[in-house]
Amino acid sequence: MSQGDERGYGGNEPGRTDDAYSTLGGTRQTRTRLPGGDDDGYGRRPARSSRSLIMVVGVVVLLIAAIAFANQGGGRGSDGGNEKKPDAAGSGPTAATGTKPVQGKNGTIASGFAHDEQGAQSAAANYAVALGSADMFDKDLRRQITAAVYAPDVAAARQSDLDKVYSGGEFLASIGLNPDGTAPDGLAFISRSNPVGAKVEKFVGDSASVAVWYSALFGLAGEGSKNPVSESWYTNTFELRWINGDWKVTDFTQKDGPVPVGRDQAASPAEEMADAVEQFGGFTYAR
Repeated sequence: MSQGDERGYGGNEPGRTDDAYSTLGGTRQTRTRLPGGDDDGYGRRPARSSRSLIMVVGVVVLLIAAIAFANQGGGRGSDGGNEKKPDAAGSGPTAATGTKPVQGKNGTIASGFAHDEQGAQSAAANYAVALGSADMFDKDLRRQITAAVYAPDVAAARQSDLDKVYSGGEFLASIGLNPDGTAPDGLAFISRSNPVGAKVEKFVGDSASVAVWYSALFGLAGEGSKNPVSESWYTNTFELRWINGDWKVTDFTQKDGPVPVGRDQAASPAEEMADAVEQFGGFTYAR
């Protein structure tokens, strides 16, 4: 079945794309058949009357004016104090708020988040990345992450439990790692969380509950890997508390999904996947 068939396009149906969309830098061309059947196969139509041309120009002018009007409302300052959140579900959660990324760092983890809902979301997103990283499998780095992310009393209580989980021989063997948490020779261990969005479940003074939806890449890349890198989707809900001028995790829960429908893209070779994770750096997330 072709990609066009999967999308429900018929052989010569108006609006059909004859070739799949081209990737960036690709060489394949896309030809779209417009309704009416009088194009030349490449989206070009015969010349129309001047009246049609005037109507098209009028529509373009109105569109430009609408875009300009919308942009006039997007230049507010970065304090976010008087911003009114959009009500539309399609624009609210994903719209940029104007809050700048934090400048501080606690080791390699962002710090100095704002004492408001946006700051809590930024903290939760960055903590999801840290807790889902391959550094958690290194004893020294894991302790640094734990100290930076968790509330002090929680970090002290959780440290021994985390050491047991990440140092367990059976667990490490089940995912293909050596007893010390390193990858076998010739393989690259990949564990990376990629937040898609965050939302505040509850916010009261110095406490917040924030859900972070993210995709996770996990596995061993390289020739002969028995645990190739795969993608999963999760939502972590973090319980946060404002301590000593920053948000810290006191607890969190995890659940599967929401999981999108996968495309029929071919998996990349192991070497290409390993190179991509090494060459493409991560982000500091801010709401």
